[in-house]
Amino acid sequence: MSVTRFRFPFVEMPAEATQLRQEVREFLAEERANGGYTPMADCWAGGLSAEFSHKLGQRGWLGMTWDKQYGGHGRSFLERYVVTEEMLAAGAPVMAHWIADRQSGPQIIKNAAPEVRDAIIPRIVAGECFCAIGMSEPGTGSDLASVSTRAEKVEGGWKVNGTKLWSTGAHGPGCDYMITLLRTSPLDTSARHKGLSQFLIPLKSEGVDVRGIADIGGQVHFNETNFEDVFVPDSHVLGEVGGGWNMVVGELALERSGPERFLSTFIVLQEAMRLLVNNPTDQTKEVLGQVVAKIKTLRRMSLGIAGLLQEGSSPEMEAALVKDMSTNFERELLEKLRRILPQNVLYSSAGLLPTLLREGVLRVPSSTLRGGTNEVLKGMIARQLGIR
Repeated sequence: MSVTRFRFPFVEMPAEATQLRQEVREFLAEERANGGYTPMADCWAGGLSAEFSHKLGQRGWLGMTWDKQYGGHGRSFLERYVVTEEMLAAGAPVMAHWIADRQSGPQIIKNAAPEVRDAIIPRIVAGECFCAIGMSEPGTGSDLASVSTRAEKVEGGWKVNGTKLWSTGAHGPGCDYMITLLRTSPLDTSARHKGLSQFLIPLKSEGVDVRGIADIGGQVHFNETNFEDVFVPDSHVLGEVGGGWNMVVGELALERSGPERFLSTFIVLQEAMRLLVNNPTDQTKEVLGQVVAKIKTLRRMSLGIAGLLQEGSSPEMEAALVKDMSTNFERELLEKLRRILPQNVLYSSAGLLPTLLREGVLRVPSSTLRGGTNEVLKGMIARQLGIR
């Protein structure tokens, strides 16, 4: 079996990205000082604020890389990367727009009917319309080729029946659409990837029922979405009927590769370092050196993927590797911080750092599920290396 190397090209930030970073930092500092948000761990999956997302839209920080003719801003993937990592590092509430900006918008621009695209994309860019993902199902997990939620052809459109699971943010205000992977042809066990199509389903449609799923911390960001005889017009098919699998593969590269995969708990580290840098022990120095070195390595790899996206590549395997390494690191980071933080912090129920640490510990386990379980990703990586 031939082995294809992973590519993580060196990326140098352009001058405009450095200037943009300063603008974003000033905005975040002002918002935090004025009570616009309270920092939280895992902010991209738990920090739900439609108002904050609207502010980003007003500043031109949503739809940054999309073509101007569709309402985007025509900026580089590296500039978008800067905004993304600064939001994550600050623990800002970016959940509302996250999926629409990261992956749904590009899918709609590329594959939606022009009248659908033109009605939705400007609203996403303005921070007024959000999206969810409908891939996983009960009993299928990360094995997306086995999905059974069906779309049956009827006059003028399709009738959808079934259930989607783990649809992050579908319950949120302003979440108007779900890009949903559906089976449009009978299952062929010899070619399970065939017969799948993507649909843009309005979540306000009759027959759609969104139910929140609380995580171990009691927070709702996952959802179960049920479809009962939901009518979806032909205009809301994305791309060609039967072409859903290739679209999903490309979409997952966007979902897995971003800095959110290793910066979800960065705000915990940042606040911990404010405390630990005063008279640090040798153990503290060693632990902080290790975690900072790993963050810099993962950031270098993630930036390389941003560079590949800028080239027009679709780095599915590189994204799988970064996602697997990053989610393991985030668990490791919290475990190491718990070994060096004072007991009065670990057992306190008040204060920013204890709150962030508690959020991180409770929420990080779910990061190994989002975008594909680590076990599935390891299988993809093994195939890339030619050992499976």
